[in-house]
Amino acid sequence: MGILENKVAIVTGGAKGLGKAYSLRMAEEGAKVVVADILEEDAEAVAKEIKAKGGKAIAVKADVTSEAETKGMAEKTVQEFGRIDILVNNAGFYHGMSRKSFDEISPAEWDKMMDVSAKGTWLCSRAVFPQMKKQNKGKIINISSEAVFAPTKGLIHYTAAKAAVIGISRVLAGELGQYNICVNVVVPGVIDTPATRSYVNMEKMDASSVPMGRFGKPEDVVGAVIFFASDDSDFVSGQTLLVDGARRVN
Repeated sequence: MGILENKVAIVTGGAKGLGKAYSLRMAEEGAKVVVADILEEDAEAVAKEIKAKGGKAIAVKADVTSEAETKGMAEKTVQEFGRIDILVNNAGFYHGMSRKSFDEISPAEWDKMMDVSAKGTWLCSRAVFPQMKKQNKGKIINISSEAVFAPTKGLIHYTAAKAAVIGISRVLAGELGQYNICVNVVVPGVIDTPATRSYVNMEKMDASSVPMGRFGKPEDVVGAVIFFASDDSDFVSGQTLLVDGARRVN
């Protein structure tokens, strides 16, 4: 019996990279998984993989910047599985992300980054709140980035958006505690995923900056998300957990 047996989990951006890893592991732990992604075919493939292994899952097309689509995501989850126990706000914007000086970034680039990470986190949390409130329990896990703790030149828009995720999470933890809804943040370090490789040359990066001597893999981050999603963290809220192999202590 898994640690998430019979719980219902929504993972946004759940079709690829870290999101896919979260989706698959939650299913392994017994959760019924809603793979929510703007990439509908990829989401369907992950849901199919879960079901092929004996799990329960559905794919939902969801643009997290759309109020209508995030509400639809929550409604479809309740229609299919009857409840919502867990929301992982993982959807992010990486591919094609430009590195530019702060004065060269266009308002459109800034807005797109903030829309997906900050607005998306708010809208998805807002969408699942009525059901979690009704249940008098829920877990919201928001995914930020180590860029907040080690700002990178040329990524002010990305850093600001991921910092906003932490701020939003702390406010939500305070507001939603009365309903036994826990809100926490997981901050991955440098994790080797296709999204990371879209803007970082992993082969040229020096892993000596990580005391553990290597960069992370998706499975390194999953455990933190599972802990925050489980009953073991029922009295843990408003926290930010770095999963970076101690890179930030250097």
